[in-house]
Amino acid sequence: MKNYPAEPYKIKVVEPIAMTTREQREAYMKKAGYNTFLLNSEEVYIDLLTDSGTTAMSDKQWAGLMIGDEAYAGSRNFAHLQEVVREYYGFKYVVPTHQGRGAENLLSTIMIKPGDYVPGNMYFTTTRAHQERNGATFTDIIIDEAHDSQIDLPFKGNIDLNKLQKLIDEVGADRIPYICLAVTVNLAGGQPVSMKNMREVKELCSKHGIKVMFDATRCVENAYFIKEREPEYKDATIREILKEMMSYADGCTMSGKKDCLVNIGGFLCINDDDLYQQASELVVLYEGMPSYGGLAGRDMEAMAIGITESVDFHYIQHRIAQCRYLAEKLEAAGVPIVKPVGGHAVFLDARAFLPHLDQEEFPAQVLAAELYIESGVRSMERGIISAGRDKVTGKNHKPKLELVRLTIPRRVYTYAHLDHVAEGVINLFKRREQIKGLNMVYEPKLLRFFTSRFEPKA
Repeated sequence: MKNYPAEPYKIKVVEPIAMTTREQREAYMKKAGYNTFLLNSEEVYIDLLTDSGTTAMSDKQWAGLMIGDEAYAGSRNFAHLQEVVREYYGFKYVVPTHQGRGAENLLSTIMIKPGDYVPGNMYFTTTRAHQERNGATFTDIIIDEAHDSQIDLPFKGNIDLNKLQKLIDEVGADRIPYICLAVTVNLAGGQPVSMKNMREVKELCSKHGIKVMFDATRCVENAYFIKEREPEYKDATIREILKEMMSYADGCTMSGKKDCLVNIGGFLCINDDDLYQQASELVVLYEGMPSYGGLAGRDMEAMAIGITESVDFHYIQHRIAQCRYLAEKLEAAGVPIVKPVGGHAVFLDARAFLPHLDQEEFPAQVLAAELYIESGVRSMERGIISAGRDKVTGKNHKPKLELVRLTIPRRVYTYAHLDHVAEGVINLFKRREQIKGLNMVYEPKLLRFFTSRFEPKA
């Protein structure tokens, strides 16, 4: 096995975690309707549900909380956040929001009109929901290889420029308010986008007067992959790469709960004066004053500090290494996973793991439930349930990727915890033929993966 870097931090505070029996977990899972989102955290041993807001903050961030300026307007913590965002990302304006979907709501509301099209490199659940709610049609223009879990490419998140040009030719540039470019692409397995591709997308969009808006949630992870995989950037710092990445966008949405290393918060960045004015007016209605946007001053201070810490090479190298460590153990046992391994999670290929189940039997959903029962590890379905239904036909979207996401929180778990995760997955893989599908017994109208309930098939 390869040598992996030790944790670039030491532990000052510990939190006890649940130690449960299999019998207890069976009861908890049944009570939760076989939906891992509906488990209580005290019922979970290792929580890989998400990396959103689950970060362990640093001593400097905790110290920052103590200098929160809770003024209703003009907080000095907002001034600090604005200064840091401009310095590290390069955008002119920043509008704080309570989290990333608040920024998505602002962006979609101010830029989309009914009948528009928003192309992007694979959908994300809340992003597409906001776009559709405002009358747009999402169009997937990621490269075809991103939909195949076994193809190993360095930049599997890239935009297919031919698909983008085809959409422009078919609907007209005036019906495309912006392109949503995710760096990295979550539902493709955390796949990065190359600097070359970002540059080419920006050039094509500028030619047609279309804005480029990044989903920058995991932009630091993307910067690391660029340093590792694009030869001309091997000697560049993460900070330098990140700044150049952002130069190819007109703005971005950010969930600070990921690469900004905080438990709550986000922001919308914009360079356009008129769009900023619209966003700063609308944020008052949905979030709060433009200088706090639903956040306490102390939270903005922690986020500003987190941005500076996120570009530390040793931190991001270790983060990526943890994903690779887990993936290597699973691959050695023959467990099918998405290749190459991304920056925030290891994705199990549920279709290949459970080939005897039809997609309408929800293989990823049942695999996540069974993994919890087996090991106490909580993970997340990313397949047909997450994809939802077509807003016109009402039929299930059937993505080619039917995945279970093992999402690694930042600065929280050790390699020993990941050994336990691997053991649980491998034990489940050995008895995979015994696993049966699920029936959905409750389905909400929106974002059903959060609250749907299931029961085992007879």
